[in-house]
Amino acid sequence: MIIGVPKEIKEDEYRVGIVEGGVRALTERGHLVIIESGAGDGCRMSNEEYAAAGAEIVGSAVELYGRSEMIMKVKEPQPEEYDLLREGQILYAYLHLAPAAALTAALVKRGIIGIAYETIQLEDGSLPLLQPMSEVAGRMSVQVGAHFLEKTQGGRGILLGGVPGVRRGRVTIIGAGTVGKAAAKMAVGLGADVYVLDVDQRRLAYVDDIYGNRITTMISSRDNIASCVVDSHLVVSAVLIPGARAPRLVDREMIRAMKAGSVVVDVAIDQGGSMETSRPTTHKHPTYLVDDVIHYCVPNMPGAVARTSTFALTNMTLPYALRLADQGFFAAVTEDRALARGVNLYNGLVTYEKVAQALGYAHQPLLEAISG
Repeated sequence: MIIGVPKEIKEDEYRVGIVEGGVRALTERGHLVIIESGAGDGCRMSNEEYAAAGAEIVGSAVELYGRSEMIMKVKEPQPEEYDLLREGQILYAYLHLAPAAALTAALVKRGIIGIAYETIQLEDGSLPLLQPMSEVAGRMSVQVGAHFLEKTQGGRGILLGGVPGVRRGRVTIIGAGTVGKAAAKMAVGLGADVYVLDVDQRRLAYVDDIYGNRITTMISSRDNIASCVVDSHLVVSAVLIPGARAPRLVDREMIRAMKAGSVVVDVAIDQGGSMETSRPTTHKHPTYLVDDVIHYCVPNMPGAVARTSTFALTNMTLPYALRLADQGFFAAVTEDRALARGVNLYNGLVTYEKVAQALGYAHQPLLEAISG
């Protein structure tokens, strides 16, 4: 198979779809990997290193897309890339289609096979390709939140861990999944007063077993969210419904009741955001104010620590890429149910039910789409 890895062109995206070791693993099995020149620059991975691993370096995205059977990248295609895609081409990347009507329409029109990292799901419900970036984003959420709480950044001037004789900052984390647990680890490590909310009692019990009285766990209800948000200096929204638009859990009224200079970090922004006042931002312009509350809503948070994130991501994406390349699409998705769940689009059909529901498309189950 010919696998193309383009340079990411989304604003402030510095990750790349594969590391040198991944190139070597694919080429040793007889596959051709084409890398767009400069694709790894943001991670300090040079053309020379990729070439030494067996990749072919090309100078343009047009050539790369034109020759490749599978495109392996990090973020969803940008509008200027839509026309480079062609019918039957495999697009293997984070897609986040449920809140992205224009992107979905463009990919449906071009008849590509869209495999979304974020919906590849194991039998136990876990999301192996989302997990590493969720770990990064969860850790970063508290790190950036602490930064923007500083007075010099427009924040309230709160040190999350406090000092002897001074009250600690309060952190509320909504969601106790991968992002939430990673955020809790960082917040506890800084010495903050930490509250964790979730609808799943088992998740709360797990977090409680780990941290004991260093955190407070609460069932995620509207009343509990409202009471925690109002009293917090930093709120991290870490909710996720796989493949679907994020639920709106924090409304404008709650934001308005927060103290001036407090910070909210909406990690769910790439799925539409879980706060009424959230809108996507960038690493260059990461924050904005609503009712004197600082909002940090960067969809590609892990892009800021691109090298760490790229290695963590390709640890998980490469095994499925090898399966697709070695077996071909049809055999791979037939034999691997987790990979089959990652297929959101197939030749103009929407094969992931939650995307179809969110955007008003007819849902076509994958096996029916293939056999039809």
